[in-house]
Amino acid sequence: MFEPIEALDAYNKNINVLIGSGASADLFPTLALKIKDENGSRETIEKLATKFDTHSEKLTALFMHYYDTCIYPVQNFTQSEVKDAKGLANLENYEIFLKTLLGLLDRRNDLNRKINIFTTNYDGCLEHSADSLLMSGSHDFVVNDGTSGFHKKHLHAKNFNTFQCQTGIFERATYGIPQLNIIHLHGSVNWSKSGDKIEVNYTNDFNYLLEPTTARNIKEFSTYLGTEGGTTAKIPSVSLDSSKIESFWEEYNKLPIVNPRKWKFHETVFEEHYYQMLRLLSYELEKPNSILITFGFSFADEHILKLVQRSLSNPLLQTFICCYSQGSARAIEEEFKLWKNVKVISPPDGTKMDFTNFNKYVFSLKPETYTPPEVQL
Repeated sequence: MFEPIEALDAYNKNINVLIGSGASADLFPTLALKIKDENGSRETIEKLATKFDTHSEKLTALFMHYYDTCIYPVQNFTQSEVKDAKGLANLENYEIFLKTLLGLLDRRNDLNRKINIFTTNYDGCLEHSADSLLMSGSHDFVVNDGTSGFHKKHLHAKNFNTFQCQTGIFERATYGIPQLNIIHLHGSVNWSKSGDKIEVNYTNDFNYLLEPTTARNIKEFSTYLGTEGGTTAKIPSVSLDSSKIESFWEEYNKLPIVNPRKWKFHETVFEEHYYQMLRLLSYELEKPNSILITFGFSFADEHILKLVQRSLSNPLLQTFICCYSQGSARAIEEEFKLWKNVKVISPPDGTKMDFTNFNKYVFSLKPETYTPPEVQL
């Protein structure tokens, strides 16, 4: 059965949540591919990028595929246009998740009532869902995305250390407004470079980087990466004009997201913010009575993996790692076997830890008890 996190025992602690691509899996593709390597393991964009390091055409085609299937759908995302059942359920799960966090903050008496949500996703699902809750009028809270400004909003790490409060008419009472800090560790499609600053603008006005002829040239290559039963050795070759390769990389490298080739930004201003956010994560995990909850995150980013492992030397940090499958749970248990203040939560046999099960059985103000379905004989 699913092992719940006792949320009500955590409400008065320094709560940090780290979510990854698994949280948006029914809205956007992940880095996982359908083909397998020579050992029978599932290939990913990251692993193939390393193998294609010296093959410029295949490497370029891989990142064209990555842009076309993973990045542009995020750039072009409009919440109101989601119609399929899985996508709508995914958005609803984001709202349920935020309601759980806000429910914890409602029970906290501190003036500084905030929870940090660290995410490696570059989509705006957290912001969209928070905005939906605010528009519904069902919750009173503040969303802090690290920006300040009026007509133009710029991102700065110091802004995550601020919070808002309300006072009575005669200022005899002060009330901390519940606040959710949304911290994008791998960048966001809503970012853009503005001189030596990062400007944040929640629009989806983006130019498609692939020319029609280029898109046709990589179609066979791209289709094969998504073919079940395919292997790395049989990936088809691709022919790309050198000028098309150069122009693609020139535009691609301007994107404000971590490059999965080596988990690096290309722009210095984004790179500096990345390390500032890693320091913020480290700082928060080193505070007394801190909690870290991870969901949909594989710890493929070695910077984050090592940072969390170093932070576990804080004996007052309790970490809950929620794994999608029992197989991934075994791998995580091996990675964190040295630390006693880590609890790895895996799903029951034959079940996956999707967003619905996470919200329903694991992280909820009133988690339900999982009942396995009856076997039909």
